[in-house]
Amino acid sequence: MAACTTTYFEAGRGWNARVAEHNEQLLAQQPARRRRVRTPEFHFARHIDNSRLVKTPDPVQMREMRVFSAAVAVLFSLVMIYGLQHFYAIESSYRVESEKLVVEQLREQNRQLHLTQAELTQPGRIDQVARELGLAAPQPGQVVHAGATPDSSAPALAQMTLPAPAAR
Repeated sequence: MAACTTTYFEAGRGWNARVAEHNEQLLAQQPARRRRVRTPEFHFARHIDNSRLVKTPDPVQMREMRVFSAAVAVLFSLVMIYGLQHFYAIESSYRVESEKLVVEQLREQNRQLHLTQAELTQPGRIDQVARELGLAAPQPGQVVHAGATPDSSAPALAQMTLPAPAAR
């Protein structure tokens, strides 16, 4: 009985088609080999049912798969941690740049405010605005400085003192 082999190019065809083709080839070759006596050779396809077979667990393979899975999980975790750190570094650099812009804007605003303050506190400008409002220069003795001690011979301004609250 001749064996039926499968080549790479025959793999796309079904098993029954290959067996039938092989049988035809054998029938065509037999008259030349047997001196014109036909003795047919046929191959019958066997259908093997492997549904009841149960694969036994291999502890070595299971251990290798666990080690491989753990290694892949660790590697994945390290890559994700690196990626997150890189992302946070980029995000913080953008935040630093935006804060630098805010600081520059605030410095410019502070400079403008200092210029405005210097312009508004010029004594000549204050005197001009006071004259426009109808104010006159203070008379002698009219200005009292808070840190100065009062002169006992100078007239004192009237002061109001609040009475002490009554005790109940």
